[in-house]
Amino acid sequence: MNYNTPRTVVIGGKGNIKRVEIGGNSPISIQTMWKEGIVGVQNDRNALISISERIKKLHLLGCDIVRFAVPDMESAEALCAIADVSVLPVVADIHFDYKLALRCLEGNVAKIRINPGNIGARERVEAVVNRCREKGVAIRIGVNTGSLPSDLATAVQQGTIDRAHALAETALREAAVFEELGFTNYVVSMKASSVQETIDANEAFASKSSAPLHIGVTEAGPIIGGIVKSTLAFSHLLYEGIGSTIRVSLSDTPENEVIAGREILRETGKRAGGVKIVSCPRCGRNGFDVHGFVSRWQNELLSLDKDITVAVMGCVVNGPGEGKHADIGITGTGDSVIIFKHGEIVRTIHPDEKTAGNMQQKLNSLRENADKAFREELLSL
Repeated sequence: MNYNTPRTVVIGGKGNIKRVEIGGNSPISIQTMWKEGIVGVQNDRNALISISERIKKLHLLGCDIVRFAVPDMESAEALCAIADVSVLPVVADIHFDYKLALRCLEGNVAKIRINPGNIGARERVEAVVNRCREKGVAIRIGVNTGSLPSDLATAVQQGTIDRAHALAETALREAAVFEELGFTNYVVSMKASSVQETIDANEAFASKSSAPLHIGVTEAGPIIGGIVKSTLAFSHLLYEGIGSTIRVSLSDTPENEVIAGREILRETGKRAGGVKIVSCPRCGRNGFDVHGFVSRWQNELLSLDKDITVAVMGCVVNGPGEGKHADIGITGTGDSVIIFKHGEIVRTIHPDEKTAGNMQQKLNSLRENADKAFREELLSL
């Protein structure tokens, strides 16, 4: 089926905030959600600096948009302060109380996420829409199966419509209200915890609307299950040309949500460049602590503005030979570590001689020397 090319919605771009285009022919953007409460940070300079620095690191990992839950007025006030120090567009996630959205719009938030189904009367939705129009702020219409209109909820119970198509119909109805109000600066999401429902709902909506779609599997679970579900749903939809922005929802860190989204986009051909890490799973031949090295280096490597492949191999069998395609790689042979580039060994590292009598000190010394040498070789690329 041919789906509508989504129109473009722009968020951010004011001051030092990154400008992100969603839809059209723009690159697919990656989102994550802040996992901690933010009440009180507006009165805590150190807390604001810490949040600002972490958002910068998320940006370096490939994040384009960061969303914050706003359950109360104190959180709304805090988010306004965060929006002033964030390099990424900040989204306010609002449920039930439209006044929270209006308070956030007094600050520099870039987008408001509302579920019209739980905001209440139409005039409340109109108040948010009108204020967003005045401020040039986008809206995400977010619907889920827990807030279906009563007629659709009944139809689902009676089996005359499935939940996926009920989600799509709900989103189409909400979008129609925005269109009636002359407001087109919006994105739509339909969240389900099932892969197939996610696919079906987004396909149904995309066949009838040109609004950009934010895709994600909600309540996807811990890191393994969540990535599996998101990969299955996203790859299907992205290959069909559906989806303008994504979030991999995980019971894990925002950093891992961003990394997972980045890898899904890379492997589906929707995002190129950046550092690619290849590493062996490790086995009984292990001569190098692959897991430890990847754990220490992953976020730093993925934050580099380099288009390279890094190989982390557990032994000489899988070292320079199988890793010869890599721009740089590292492996070990027990009491030494080897760094190679394009399959050629460039450095062999040993522990400091003075630690030879203490095994733990020897291992620590080898690790420190290897990390230092690896960083030096990496910077020389």
